[in-house]
Amino acid sequence: MTKADIISEISTKTGIEKVDVQETVEAFFKVIKTSMIGGENVYVRGFGSFVVKKRAQKTARNISKNTAIIIPEHFVPSFKPAKVFVDKVKSNTKKISVEA
Repeated sequence: MTKADIISEISTKTGIEKVDVQETVEAFFKVIKTSMIGGENVYVRGFGSFVVKKRAQKTARNISKNTAIIIPEHFVPSFKPAKVFVDKVKSNTKKISVEA
């Protein structure tokens, strides 16, 4: 499912114009991005948490040149789903058959 699909589905379920739904969805993502860039975590009860994780400094190897590289500590965005959400997905995926 893409962002366009989400916008379409919200529009049909609520009766709100697609343009208005698109602006709302874009604003939602923008708020999450700016909050996380500022170091804040975003918690959505029943859905999950958008958290900023710290990665410690580490030493890596460049195997082609056989040299050590130091990767400095940095922060990465992460999503942790809520337990309720995980439980619903687990219980529902048993009904979905995966065809290879």
